[in-house]
Amino acid sequence: MENTSPRSAPLLFRRDEDFAPPFASDDPLRQQDSPLAAEPVWVVTDWAEARSVLGDAEHFSRGRVEVRGMDPERRAKLRAGQLLAQDPPDHTRLRRMLTGEFTVKRIKGLEPRITEIVDEHLDRMEQQGPPSDLVADFSLAIPSLVICELLGVPYEDREAFQERAATVIDFTLPDEERRRVSDDSRAYMGGLVDRHRADPGDDLISRLIVRHASDGGADDLSDDELVGIGNLLLIAGHETTSNMLALGTLALLRRPDQLAVLRDEPDSVPRAVEELLRYLSVVHTALPRVATTEVTVHGTTVGEGDLVAVSLPAANRDPELTAGGDALDVRREPTNHVAFGHGIHHCLGAPLARAEMQIAFPALFRRFPRLALVDQGRPAYREQTFIYGLTELPVTW
Repeated sequence: MENTSPRSAPLLFRRDEDFAPPFASDDPLRQQDSPLAAEPVWVVTDWAEARSVLGDAEHFSRGRVEVRGMDPERRAKLRAGQLLAQDPPDHTRLRRMLTGEFTVKRIKGLEPRITEIVDEHLDRMEQQGPPSDLVADFSLAIPSLVICELLGVPYEDREAFQERAATVIDFTLPDEERRRVSDDSRAYMGGLVDRHRADPGDDLISRLIVRHASDGGADDLSDDELVGIGNLLLIAGHETTSNMLALGTLALLRRPDQLAVLRDEPDSVPRAVEELLRYLSVVHTALPRVATTEVTVHGTTVGEGDLVAVSLPAANRDPELTAGGDALDVRREPTNHVAFGHGIHHCLGAPLARAEMQIAFPALFRRFPRLALVDQGRPAYREQTFIYGLTELPVTW
């Protein structure tokens, strides 16, 4: 575990060409003011301690993380419905309401539609001909349409919400701009909640409204909670999967032997997707926690009130998790990686993300067996964002 200034952790952005996380002492983020109201920040980099911290909501709290300069009323409004910002029992109540929407059985029922969406986008790419920007035409387009249909978001709004989502998680932008765009996102989702309340459909937001309509019960969902849930699912539902598809394609194109296994051996696909999740770890760090009491982590005493962050890429390459973790091996036995987090904040949408990747990767490589990078130089990485990715990936076939 490393002790560092909150100016650099938990914002460990840079990666090398093998997607490994650096821990450079000259990280330029050290020159920025931190919005977090506690220091020092302890960075957990090994797998066992990562699971220990992420799995211990009693001693490592998400709900106690403060932001400097934010008034309590605004803080409460922004946290409403945001599962990742809450501790039990509030977290437990909201998670229980949503879990049924993301069961393996429910996602299995979505797979035929996901397959249709993937095939439609591949057809479009083929008709338009090469070259193609894989990010715009495939990796971003598919998860965006899936989450739009799941939440009942008009697909024609996708470009606007994609732009807002990218802005909110881009730490190169001024706080004021990100705050303004965050408010715009809330206003958009508020209007959507109002429309679904007036005319419910067969979508997740409508089902939440109908199932938990206000009647004075303990499980009522306020409008602020519905807005928070909708925004969280909208951003998380397309950003993570989109960047996994783009980076995963890049990683596999650089390793033709690995690509061939995924493309030609259908039984290998679930294992290959798990390995890509581990190897790429597109979320740089788990959201920071506050130590609720003095606690020992990896032989180090962490003080009450200190911030603790977990480097997910570093934990997922720890030799304790798997030998040779710096290499991509799609035949690797599945590991207990932490790409989706761990504990009560383990990613709710993990079954959906897995389904999308298990369908999209083999379909892409079977449709275009000669898929290749247009530019062999350094790709256009999205580094200074909470979720690692690519701004574009020109390909041909």
